Amino acid sequence: MGEVTTNEAYLPFRDYRTWYRVTGSLESGKLPLVVAHGGPGCTHDYVDSFKDIAALDGRPVIHYDQLGNGNSTRLPEKGPDFWTVGLFLEELDALLSHLGIQHRYAFLGQSWGGMLGAEHAVRRPQGLKALVIANSPANMHTWVSEANRLRQELPKEVQDTLLKHELAGSLTDPEYIAASRVFYDRHVCRVVPWPPEVARTFAIMDEDNTVYRNMNGPTEFHVIGTMKDWTIENRLDRIEAPTLLISGKYDEATPLVVRPYLERVPGCEWVLFENSSHMPHVEEKQLCLATVSGFLSRHD
Repeated sequence: MGEVTTNEAYLPFRDYRTWYRVTGSLESGKLPLVVAHGGPGCTHDYVDSFKDIAALDGRPVIHYDQLGNGNSTRLPEKGPDFWTVGLFLEELDALLSHLGIQHRYAFLGQSWGGMLGAEHAVRRPQGLKALVIANSPANMHTWVSEANRLRQELPKEVQDTLLKHELAGSLTDPEYIAASRVFYDRHVCRVVPWPPEVARTFAIMDEDNTVYRNMNGPTEFHVIGTMKDWTIENRLDRIEAPTLLISGKYDEATPLVVRPYLERVPGCEWVLFENSSHMPHVEEKQLCLATVSGFLSRHD
């Protein structure tokens, strides 16, 4: 492969703007891959490694920061009624049209991004030729019960600290944040210290957690936002696009959490990464990228 080009720009969306970046060429003839970050309320930074697929197989890889996050318009004044699944589906459609790829594209969503991808795919868009669901719940109730089961395996003093601050409502206390980090280091990203791009996402969220706070809540296991009752389980049989499901052995998205995709999406394939938690694209980067690239290449 020669040098891979990158191009950053903004898409006008409603009264705002959405930042995106294309790695590789949309003229390559290869199925373009759109990558959606998680959260809701993270940024593209921690899923940045997927751009290396452009060098692996020559396909263009598109990252974007969803509205309210990262390089896109920040809207700290907006409340829960603004931050909806519908908003982000509309933004995705706008991005596909803006790039002129709405008739032929692949989509990879990580965590919340995969939930968004599933919501997109059940509408059976004609242009969606391949779908990758990475480390995503299909039902938030299952996600929370599994997160709390994993939490019960943490050292007792860590659990006690978490509970103490949740009862007191002191969720920004450094002690609570440090205790939460024990869970994150086990079940979110097991690379210590966190790679710069992962740390960057969390630093940006610390500075503005509007979307995460409204839709999720303060932490991964304390989900009190608007997504708390979300499920797509009973709609998954509508997905027509070829689907790859990936997750990690130590993932907060446990086998129970991801199982509905495997059981209900027709023909879904599942790859479990043995040395990863919630970020195989960071924890087992080469293997993860090769796995995704191989899957997409079958649908070029």
